[in-house]
Amino acid sequence: MTGPRQPLTTIDLSTVRELAQQLRVDSIRSSTSAGSGHPTSSMSAADILAVLVARHLRYDWDEPGARGNDHLIFSKGHASPLLYSIFKAVGVVSDEELVGEYRRFGSRLQGHPTPVLPWVDVATGSLGQGLPDGVGVALAGKYLDRLPYRVWVLCGDSEMAEGSIWEALDKAAYYELRNLTAIVDVNRLGQRGPTELEWDIDTYVRRAEAFGARVLTVDGHDVDAIDSVLTQAADGAARRPTVIFARTIKGRGFSEVEDREGWHGRPFPKDMAERAIAELGGERNLLVRGPVPGIDADTATAVDGPATSATLPSYSVGDRVATRQAYGDALAALGGQYPNLVALDGEVSNSTHADQFAKAYPDRYFEMFIAEQQLVAAAVGLSVRHYIPFASTFAAFFTRAYDFIRMAAISQADLRLVGSHCGVEIGADGPSQMALEDLAMMRAVQGSTVLYPSDATSTAALVDAMVGTPGISFMRTTRGAYPVLYETGERFPVGGSKILRSDPSDAVTLVGAGVTVHGCLAAAHRLAERGVRARVIDLYSVKPVDTATLIAAADATGGRFVVAEDHHPEGGVGSAVTDALLAHGPRSLTIVHLSVRELPGSGTPEELLNAAGIDAEHIEAAVHNLLTESR
Repeated sequence: MTGPRQPLTTIDLSTVRELAQQLRVDSIRSSTSAGSGHPTSSMSAADILAVLVARHLRYDWDEPGARGNDHLIFSKGHASPLLYSIFKAVGVVSDEELVGEYRRFGSRLQGHPTPVLPWVDVATGSLGQGLPDGVGVALAGKYLDRLPYRVWVLCGDSEMAEGSIWEALDKAAYYELRNLTAIVDVNRLGQRGPTELEWDIDTYVRRAEAFGARVLTVDGHDVDAIDSVLTQAADGAARRPTVIFARTIKGRGFSEVEDREGWHGRPFPKDMAERAIAELGGERNLLVRGPVPGIDADTATAVDGPATSATLPSYSVGDRVATRQAYGDALAALGGQYPNLVALDGEVSNSTHADQFAKAYPDRYFEMFIAEQQLVAAAVGLSVRHYIPFASTFAAFFTRAYDFIRMAAISQADLRLVGSHCGVEIGADGPSQMALEDLAMMRAVQGSTVLYPSDATSTAALVDAMVGTPGISFMRTTRGAYPVLYETGERFPVGGSKILRSDPSDAVTLVGAGVTVHGCLAAAHRLAERGVRARVIDLYSVKPVDTATLIAAADATGGRFVVAEDHHPEGGVGSAVTDALLAHGPRSLTIVHLSVRELPGSGTPEELLNAAGIDAEHIEAAVHNLLTESR
């Protein structure tokens, strides 16, 4: 990546040393005042961050949204006293807020950083996530924005035990992200004692080099050496990411706690804090700002949208089309309308059909291979740069990345996840490939949207809707091909549903989603032949759920429901229906819930749907039993 660079600021290193002491003192003051926090973890990295912020981080603190700003991510999120002390030092947070509001109820200075602060890109604190998120930001910088900003990530040595860190380094090397620098604070001590490698820097170096990184080492308290190594990290000479291992001392600057166990996550009592501050030379109030971006970012390559209108794919009623196929069709179609739409996949794009987008827009497609945590994290990082990411894999494998999805919600990221091969319907592959927990998992995410279309037309419309849906949205797609139910142009608003059959004399309501909608329709047809009318609802929006339509159905059919879903009984469509109905006042309700209750095996889709008791035959039988019992 090339581009003009602004010369380093002229702030001298003696001032930087004073700044480092100020950061330590303020980390102590804020945590002691709050009665909680991680001062010793902040103190170990203070010299590194003082040099970085004063002399290397190109950032306009008055314009945190400036397109040319560098990005600073604290993967080591528990060192929030250090980060917030930096915000005070650059003049965007007052001393009163830092000391008086840190970790208090209602404060934006929360225990771990979140984007409620405009200078924070992603929420951190669940270790092993900041660097993977940084990979996504760096991907945007190199391949999409084509801007010379750098991504700096502070990591702790304890989180080097997380596999996600190594997924991140592997993908950063694969994509030659020389705009990404990870700084690892090797202070030897974790929460309960020594870390796995303690100060074995040589082993850290070998591991990082094996994953393709350029590796530098430094004494993390030698300000001159830190300045030199950060200059080298930013020189752009290597066509790969840089990892700096900085050997530090936990609690540096206060002799009573330096390199001593038992002080992780413990604030100093007031008298101890006073001694520490005195040993560090007392309080300071330096206001230090480093370099700002040396480019006119507004003239750089920008990708915004929409640019042109797109025609969604159309399908004929009755044609058999898999919803995963329709996802790929729609994504490729929308790529022309939204030049800031990007897609990622976990090496199954020929099954999820994300490969259609990859073929049409190869410059906006990123392959994450079998690394689902990095898949989600890269999407989060791309969203930081205001791209519209769609990330797809088999729905079952999103379980590996659930903590990343949870943290993405805390980051207030706009993320679109699409999981294929759901339920027993996938057939012979067996239970290891069957997503049977995904609806419950995704419904539990704060502010999420969960969609499960039953045909190609509704899938295409809902992919379009996901583009403008804020927060975490998830679409569940089906492996097999099923008949198209809806005419082209039918609308499918998020939070809605479709009534596919209804009559004033309906005796029962059948609720399905995805594959079970077809079972409900077949059962309703058989029931009608025997004189039993059944209302059929396609609950394509599982969250938010169409409560009004469910209540109206309850009133029309005497509160009698049969809900069928290709999912475990906990947390899926049945729970969504029951929760909605029970939340809106007492009424007579009889709900039969058909779901996958036993461990499935291999077989044909028809055999497995039947064995699970969720096919048309079992839906019809459930209605007969329900009506017999209610007489």
